[in-house]
Amino acid sequence: MSNILPIAVLRWEKESGRIIMNIEDTINSNQLNFDGIPSNYYLLGLLSAFENRFQAMADNVMKEISWKQFFAIVCINMCKEPPTLKELSDILGSSHQNVKQILLKLESKEFIEFQADPADKRKQRIVLTKKCMKFCEKNNEMSMKIMMKMFEDVPEKDIQTTIKTITRIEKNLTEAV
Repeated sequence: MSNILPIAVLRWEKESGRIIMNIEDTINSNQLNFDGIPSNYYLLGLLSAFENRFQAMADNVMKEISWKQFFAIVCINMCKEPPTLKELSDILGSSHQNVKQILLKLESKEFIEFQADPADKRKQRIVLTKKCMKFCEKNNEMSMKIMMKMFEDVPEKDIQTTIKTITRIEKNLTEAV
């Protein structure tokens, strides 16, 4: 058995128009053989597959914007002051070019604006618009329901352990390169 990561299995439910995310379908599938896969490879594959399934579901639910665009909005909103492109790229863990493309799409939808930094006119700060805030308010209840359902019956201590584990793996990754 090679150390190639497991792939995601997605199922489209025609009646509801939803993408079904069920990792158990993937694990129990007769199409895949997980024998001999070290747990670290399995975990990385699981995280990657989950991200793909979550992004597909969120893209389908959000309609107006993609999950990546929404995640950028969430991160901008969490910043103590409007971030620069470089700061946001670091927060998102993505390249300057990829984040710029996401922001240009959000700007075309009038969800963000680029504003000159008052202290340094060479810097452009990313600011959420009123239209964006209204979108977030409109979708807040739905987002909360999805989050509650996703973490149903998952103890807080397990969530904290997962956060610590992923944080440690990322630290190790940055030290490895």
